[in-house]
Amino acid sequence: MFTAAFASLTKMNFNKLLSGNITKYQKEGFIMISVGIDVSKGKSTVCIMKPCGEILESPFDIGHTADELDSLISLIKSFDEETRVVMEDTGHYHLPVATYLSSHNIFVCCVNALRMKKFCSQSIRRAKTDKIDSIKIASFGITYWNELVKAYPSNVIYDELKFLARQYYQVTGMLVKSKVNFSNLIDQVMPKINDVLSNQGENHKLTEFVSRYIHFQNILDMGEMKFTSDYCKWAKKKGYRLNERKAAEILALAQNGIPTLPNSQSVKIAVSEAVKLIHSIEESRNTILAQMQDLCNTLPEYSVVKEMDCIGDTLAPRIIAEIGDVRRFKNKHSLIAYAGIDAPPYQSGAFHASERHISKRGNSYLRKTGYEIMQSLIKHKPADNAVYDFIQKKRSEGKCGKEAMIAGLNKFLRVYYGKVMEFYSEH
Repeated sequence: MFTAAFASLTKMNFNKLLSGNITKYQKEGFIMISVGIDVSKGKSTVCIMKPCGEILESPFDIGHTADELDSLISLIKSFDEETRVVMEDTGHYHLPVATYLSSHNIFVCCVNALRMKKFCSQSIRRAKTDKIDSIKIASFGITYWNELVKAYPSNVIYDELKFLARQYYQVTGMLVKSKVNFSNLIDQVMPKINDVLSNQGENHKLTEFVSRYIHFQNILDMGEMKFTSDYCKWAKKKGYRLNERKAAEILALAQNGIPTLPNSQSVKIAVSEAVKLIHSIEESRNTILAQMQDLCNTLPEYSVVKEMDCIGDTLAPRIIAEIGDVRRFKNKHSLIAYAGIDAPPYQSGAFHASERHISKRGNSYLRKTGYEIMQSLIKHKPADNAVYDFIQKKRSEGKCGKEAMIAGLNKFLRVYYGKVMEFYSEH
């Protein structure tokens, strides 16, 4: 009995909400029509609905082609009432539909995927098909009509930067895996060689050395004099420091080391290809980063961002790519929430939560890049820097290193927003 009464009450409140919206828009001379689009790869399912669940067009499929989208646009524009398209933000699958409809002056709202998921999961049976999802998305548009926000027309340069940033992270992930594999190989053919030689920045001394000599056994077979002479000639040719003492250290490692892989052709191929792979991936990453820098040079705020402490040619394009056009955020708090480092309030009755974790519901790549900027600030300790001083203040208050850095990132985003918005207001 209680369940039935609660369901009746919920239905009554829902209808009251809808009737309130309907009355408002009837006074203005039109009725709202919600076009719910459930987007998938290559096709979408569309449902057109009026308030109170009145379906004007039962769910039907359309392909992501100009011809089929033109037919949908004609159908939408055939209605005399106010019509809005609602779809879920699905990463990139929704972009062709949203972009094409927006270019034809159709109101398009892209809803956060988590919010849409929670709305659609209210059904007890939890049935899920493309047709059911399109009906629920259309229903979302009716229920939250007053909260629908038109999709922000993004700048092509920011979109391209974000695309390149994703490729940069993919390539960087591949590079990390390749270096781990290479490290495992040299532990088996030249144990502890990385204690004597290392790669630094554009310097590939370790990988080039391992590629040349492959195995400690090859060094031992050459003998002390021949190896020392050969090492010095190689170092001179590559532009490294000539150091016979370094050659002696390597020879001592070879004499005392215990390789676990044989000096065979298979091992030679594996080591050589591992080195080639690292160099190739690093070249790809540098090419992507160079293109990001070229694109950023066309943006007005690039000079402002580069003037900020500890942000150079690598971090500046990445932070701009993740934030995008800062003018799309209504205030600095919106930018912080977008990064997912805000701590939403929690209160119930007399209870007020005083210690809250960050939400982590935002751009994880922005948090990653911001964290690297905080690490750079801590490493270089710039004088009279508001963000660095804020981190130190939080540490003095007893915050652990990670908490202090997150607080610093919060401060950094506020400073970033203020400086870039001030630049745009002056220009």
